Amino acid sequence: MIDIKLIRENKELVKANIKKKFQDEKLPLVDEVFELDKKAREIQTKKDALIADKKKKSNEIGALMVSKKIDEANKIKDEIALMSKEIEKLDEEQVKLTEEVRNKMLVIPNIIDESVPIGRDDTENVEVERFGEPVVPNYEIPYHADIINRLNGMDKEAAGRTSGEGFYYLIGDIARLHEAMLACARDFMIEHGFTYAIPPFMIRSDVVNGVMSFSEMEAMMYKIEGEDLYLIGTSEHSMIGKFKNQIIKKEELPINMTSYSPCFRKEGGSHGLEERGLYRVHQFEKQEMIVICEPEDSMDWYEKMWKLTVELFRKFDIPVRQLECCSGDLADLKVKSCDIEAWSPRQQKYFEIGSCSNLSDAQARRLGIRTKGENGTYYLHTLNNTVVATPRGLIALIENNYQEDGSIKIPEILRPYMGGKEKIWVK
Repeated sequence: MIDIKLIRENKELVKANIKKKFQDEKLPLVDEVFELDKKAREIQTKKDALIADKKKKSNEIGALMVSKKIDEANKIKDEIALMSKEIEKLDEEQVKLTEEVRNKMLVIPNIIDESVPIGRDDTENVEVERFGEPVVPNYEIPYHADIINRLNGMDKEAAGRTSGEGFYYLIGDIARLHEAMLACARDFMIEHGFTYAIPPFMIRSDVVNGVMSFSEMEAMMYKIEGEDLYLIGTSEHSMIGKFKNQIIKKEELPINMTSYSPCFRKEGGSHGLEERGLYRVHQFEKQEMIVICEPEDSMDWYEKMWKLTVELFRKFDIPVRQLECCSGDLADLKVKSCDIEAWSPRQQKYFEIGSCSNLSDAQARRLGIRTKGENGTYYLHTLNNTVVATPRGLIALIENNYQEDGSIKIPEILRPYMGGKEKIWVK
């Protein structure tokens, strides 16, 4: 959510930003918010005048009573009673207007960073840099589900019986490799100075509304029937929510944490071959990182965060690239975002394994996350980034480390988490 001052002082900037995101249907909201906010402030001016007048008249009553001017005192009491009713009426009107303003403001997108490329959708995202050579071996790389099945590492049929489409059992060395990636990611982030956390896996609606847009919530999240609780789609949700309505001491900044969680999403399987595998599922696990920092530091943290993901995946012997998200592909709360994509030697193309986002003060403004400076309190900036999300990360590791003999080479960094094993062999 942007600062209302932007609409009060520079409506055209806000409208230009909406156009950059190709959301012209939202343009009328800017003028609507401007007028509603103007009315709310006019009401506040009336209230202030009435309250001051009421206070002045209240002070007069005492003097009149001392002078035994009872009739005059009672007349003023009647006037004060009418003022109180008027103030109450203005209060109700102001609350209604303020709520209307907030509801419309929640839909107006954040101001994107000047460096964001302009484009309508993800087809216009821009490749920035590649890390590692994308190799296509001189032998066939089977579909990841076929590789895993040869290793007796997955059972989607049984998961279909217990849970339905989009769920899976991972078994044996594949399950162990899956967890090895997460454990390695955890330790990697701790070594880089991040504090480890395991957050709640369910959050209330006020936290959901603080961390994401309503449309995202409807598309992604599972609601617990009969409860004001949602299953998290990523641990960023509960990790940022941890600081809701907090005034964080300056000496505690920046807050940089890494968190593990299962993630639950209303994400149906794609059609055809990919439906058999693990690429698009309802449940997965993730190691995440979040940062809460001073506004002037957020872009530096953004650069540090996505580079950490690149560094880790290169240690997994996986070539990756950074893809800058264009304006039309940015979620409304984000000012800048990039995807990290892994090379698929089977498909001979890159696919998304995570994303890094700077949300400036949008989440902090919604959730009331502030710090106190010389001129009073102000909102902090929040950022998030995927360290490793599995099974997508697992797919990338399997494909890039698949050997001609049908085995999977285990990257050196993961071997301590696999009991020293160097390969996973077909049994």
